[in-house]
Amino acid sequence: MPPSPEPPRKLPEDFAQRVLAVVRRIPRGRLASYGQVAELAGFPRRARQVGMVLKGLPPANRVPWHRVVNAAGYIPSRGRWWGAEEQARRLEGEGIAVDPKGNLDLRAHRWHPPLP
Repeated sequence: MPPSPEPPRKLPEDFAQRVLAVVRRIPRGRLASYGQVAELAGFPRRARQVGMVLKGLPPANRVPWHRVVNAAGYIPSRGRWWGAEEQARRLEGEGIAVDPKGNLDLRAHRWHPPLP
């Protein structure tokens, strides 16, 4: 019988606050991937959880959630096309071109924060 998988580790209570602190630092016209945000927040390999935090933000918030995209430079829209359209609109307003399929040039616009 194979060994049972490790139970998932519980995220600390301040996970969302740490993620949002990183996202707030992303400057206008720059992008970060979900994985990059997770790593900068101190939680490598937690990209999916970063997405859950951003998805749970209330509509009227000032967090620049639209500057976070997937690692392929794509705005995911599965099940939330209206959010993808809003994200593309906001990015285009910051000078980042988004094609009709939601692709953008992550390499050209990636945020490289200064090292501590």
